[in-house]
Amino acid sequence: MTDSHSKDDRHRRLAAWRGATRALSRIAAERRIGDRLADLTAHAGTVYDLDDWTDMYGDGIVGELERRTARALGMEAAAFFPTGTMAQQVALRCWAGRTGNRTVALHPRAHPETNERDAFSAVSGLRTVHPTAGPRLPTADEVRSLDEPFGALMLELPLRDAGFILPTWDELTAVVEAARERDAVVHFDGARLWECTPHFGRPLEEVAALADSVYVSFYKSLGGMSGAALVGPQSLIDEARAWRHRYGGDLFQQYPAALSALLGLERELPRLPDYVAHAKVVAQALGKGFEAAGVPWFQVHPEVPHTHRFQVWLPYAPDVLTEAAVRLAEETGVTLFHRWFPAPEGPPGLSVTEVTVAAEGLEWAAQDVVAAVAAFTGRLA
Repeated sequence: MTDSHSKDDRHRRLAAWRGATRALSRIAAERRIGDRLADLTAHAGTVYDLDDWTDMYGDGIVGELERRTARALGMEAAAFFPTGTMAQQVALRCWAGRTGNRTVALHPRAHPETNERDAFSAVSGLRTVHPTAGPRLPTADEVRSLDEPFGALMLELPLRDAGFILPTWDELTAVVEAARERDAVVHFDGARLWECTPHFGRPLEEVAALADSVYVSFYKSLGGMSGAALVGPQSLIDEARAWRHRYGGDLFQQYPAALSALLGLERELPRLPDYVAHAKVVAQALGKGFEAAGVPWFQVHPEVPHTHRFQVWLPYAPDVLTEAAVRLAEETGVTLFHRWFPAPEGPPGLSVTEVTVAAEGLEWAAQDVVAAVAAFTGRLA
């Protein structure tokens, strides 16, 4: 397929999904530049004084975002970063200097291992070891029995590539304690930590308090334009700011991203528990819909979602499923799924997609989901 055809296909998908009148969620790519700017202009004044001077190198609104983020997570301080990749490299590099051990224990499906081009080793001089390769977070026994020392244990909460899964609260506290027994610090890859509190049944500050440092994203759950924060003790954050400068992360002006992050903290964060609760309704209804449609095999994973995101697996080619999803949006105005991809494991012929239930999805009753599944599967031919 030529680049022009690929671009045409992408634009067709985005136009179909943007034009749909019903969706479980809206992905960022569906929105046009004017949409984002109009929303920011209309609502930014509700979270920050727009008569303040333009922020330069983080001396204004970025600093306020850092203070609010630290307060939300119950930590001493926070530093804004343009990307989570940079934030976590800096965090683990700082901890390595303090512990004297440059080895990081983490899951092989964690983001630094799958999506960062070996940045830990290539840029930050870190090496990684894996307590487990199973499709879940490591257990306390696996951390205790790791056969070499490590300076930091990094836990991705939730573990996206395994289906946005989480341990139980007791399992999480046991894993943290096991790391402490190994004289290691604990860092949470909490890009989506915001949505984990319903599963744990604990407030955000209590979850974050288990770790020595936490990274959070402002766009993956909160709908911001970009950006991340590293949160932890003041001394660590002071050191992280120095490394942020060395890594090129002190941007001249970041106020649009900071404003959209503040809006996310104000508007989306309080609604996440509702999204998580309704994701369970949607997941169960998807299963009923596939059964009623006579689909030969399917998997909703986890069967009861841990967050407001989960996976759906079907035994069809990705392009067939994506085409059915696009046609459904074009012909009925309903977006049930977005893109599908080859399943990373299992027998050939399986495809997987991620489902997110956000504000738009709260309008869907279970019967709406079942009806949408019937319309979707009817287009698989």
